[in-house]
Amino acid sequence: MRPDQPKVAPPQPFPEIEPYAHGLLEVGDGQRIYWETSGNPDGKPALVVHGGPGGGGKRGARKTFDPAVYRIVLFDQRGSGESLPHASDPATDLAHNTTEHLIADMERLREHLGIEKWLLYGGSWGSTLILAYAQRYPARVSEIVLLGVTMTRPEETDWLYRGVARFRPEAWAAFRDALPESERDGNLVAAYSRWVKHPDPLERAAAAHAWCAWEDAVIAHETLGRPGQYSDKPDADLLAFVRICTHYFANDAWLPDGQLLRDAHRLAGIPGVLIHGRLDLGSPLYTAWQLAQAWPDAELHVIDESGHTGSPTMLATILDAVARFGLSAGRR
Repeated sequence: MRPDQPKVAPPQPFPEIEPYAHGLLEVGDGQRIYWETSGNPDGKPALVVHGGPGGGGKRGARKTFDPAVYRIVLFDQRGSGESLPHASDPATDLAHNTTEHLIADMERLREHLGIEKWLLYGGSWGSTLILAYAQRYPARVSEIVLLGVTMTRPEETDWLYRGVARFRPEAWAAFRDALPESERDGNLVAAYSRWVKHPDPLERAAAAHAWCAWEDAVIAHETLGRPGQYSDKPDADLLAFVRICTHYFANDAWLPDGQLLRDAHRLAGIPGVLIHGRLDLGSPLYTAWQLAQAWPDAELHVIDESGHTGSPTMLATILDAVARFGLSAGRR
């Protein structure tokens, strides 16, 4: 760039908007999932799939999409956010809260809203769920944008809750030692899953806070890794988040090991953008790289200065990907 050439401002998120429609969709098993639509009712449909699992209730992703171009659909996965019954209630049975149930919920929501095909957008756990849905219903997916790519394989879960101890030994020791001594040498995720079901509400709260303290420690080195990123939630949301996380991770998300990578061929013809931070300790780049090798229609963007919580460069890359896919709406 020449010294006299004006700098181009990086793209910015769109202003906050409110939904024009919302509701609770009956999906069976006594479950009702919260959904909402915002932006252009006649625009290109895009579904936002939140992370966690159990991380519902966030609405900031609306600002990623041009509201004049996109019909923006958000929903809260079972047991979280505004969906009912809420997993913070120990009486809420999680037996009907599995990856298969969530895939079915997404498809039922698509049918409910009368959408033929939609763009799928999400990160972290959301990327796992998106891949599982898209491989099941590829004809219903127009494009995919994934951030902080995960496939929730046992090796990834083991890395996040044990392997990262190499980088955060003090915080991991606190995470391990919060458990009873008899539980510390086994499967920590399964042990927390049991602890968060304790009949004593004080014990359940202690489990949730200890779990989220570790999640906070994993992203503490990142530019956007603010203190309390995971633990700074209302107690009910914190407990629901940990109940659902441990439920899914203790069961390997009910996905055969390596299934999403083996079945990546089912994504053929679906354009994808994978955006991943090189400094992401909890979800190492290797997973995104493997997926990019198996999915020729996807492009991988590695953001050198970003971790799991993003960076200005990552945000610009996300906005660019969503804007590029939005151009296709005008060509239909």
